[in-house]
Amino acid sequence: MATTRSLAALSSIRATRRPGPRRAGAWTPCAVAGKRAGAAPEHVRRLVAEFDPAVPLDSAVTPPSGWYTDPEFLQIELDRVFLRGWQAVGHIWQVKNPNDFFTGRLGNVEFVICRDANGKLHAFHNVCRHHASLLACGSGQKTCFQCPYHGWTYGLDGTLLKATRISGIKNFNKNDFGLIPIKVATWGPFVLARFDGESTEDNVYDTVGDEWLGSASDLLGTNGIDTSLPHICRREYIINCNWKVFCDNYLDGGYHVPYAHGALASGLQLQSYETLTYERVSVQMCESAPAESDDFDRLGTKALYAFVYPNFMINRYGPWMDTNLAVPLDSTRCKVVFDYFLDKSLLDDQSFIEKSLKDSEQVQVEDIALCEGVQRGLESPAYSVGRYAPSVEMAMHHFHCLMHDNLSG
Repeated sequence: MATTRSLAALSSIRATRRPGPRRAGAWTPCAVAGKRAGAAPEHVRRLVAEFDPAVPLDSAVTPPSGWYTDPEFLQIELDRVFLRGWQAVGHIWQVKNPNDFFTGRLGNVEFVICRDANGKLHAFHNVCRHHASLLACGSGQKTCFQCPYHGWTYGLDGTLLKATRISGIKNFNKNDFGLIPIKVATWGPFVLARFDGESTEDNVYDTVGDEWLGSASDLLGTNGIDTSLPHICRREYIINCNWKVFCDNYLDGGYHVPYAHGALASGLQLQSYETLTYERVSVQMCESAPAESDDFDRLGTKALYAFVYPNFMINRYGPWMDTNLAVPLDSTRCKVVFDYFLDKSLLDDQSFIEKSLKDSEQVQVEDIALCEGVQRGLESPAYSVGRYAPSVEMAMHHFHCLMHDNLSG
């Protein structure tokens, strides 16, 4: 049953361990996290406090525009929102086979996800322990990671295999200079990472599901969000808006659909829209309009749109699933990564795939125009705060309350 817990219960797990004395080269998760941590500037604390999650939705005002425009606000978001808790970073098809790897960046964290020759999944900070060069780039297959700068070489399990030209070095133990690990797990078709090093158990499916999705894990796990759909393609968009603008647009309960997405609106019964909120997840569901037997039908009978806090969206409709990951680049730009998955029975139907992707692309173009227009409005001196439409924007308010909980902690 969908519930929204008290804000006190929504707080993210905070790192509490203190690093003790350690030898050169040794590390702890807290030592890495501590490099990012810092007190929020006074003006950022004031911005956080301007939003009051205790005010009922029908009386509440939205967060102030500074949440979407202030560069220092984003730095606090990275530390208190993104670098704590499980984060979606990719999908299992990227590391399907031994020696597969892919890289990514979140804030100032460079990471690499890989599967070793024995099939075990690993994640590391993608930084050479010698002089900080990035090790890997993009995605593909490797049997080891060799630094392009000075040739230090690491196994896919993070072990330092070779440190070149170090004869004469003192107080050096290569076992202390392996790659710094990041906790990694999978849930369904998704690869998750924790940059704070905190979790109750290692890579236990149910535990990860509970920590990442809470009580929504059963609903999502039984509605076709699983490993059975092969990955079709990826599309990436650089959008001139704060990452939360994209999320807000997703979370308005279909409010904007009839005004901005005429073609999409014609395939949905918007009066059937319903929204459920869970601890860190909101789910919007909508029935599709009846299709004629000879019509092209990518939406199926019902669409499910799940938002996993803070920035991951899962869309399940008809034979398709697509995911959207909104990654902040700076305070007014984000990268949104779309991955498309399709029922195996339609993999050979190129006409259906091309038409579906074309229709989806049209929706993205329309949404990008909306989001970039909103960002420009947020930067205008004419705007400070707005209001919620109480009957449809419940998920958006839920998102803002979760943000406030993390940012005020």
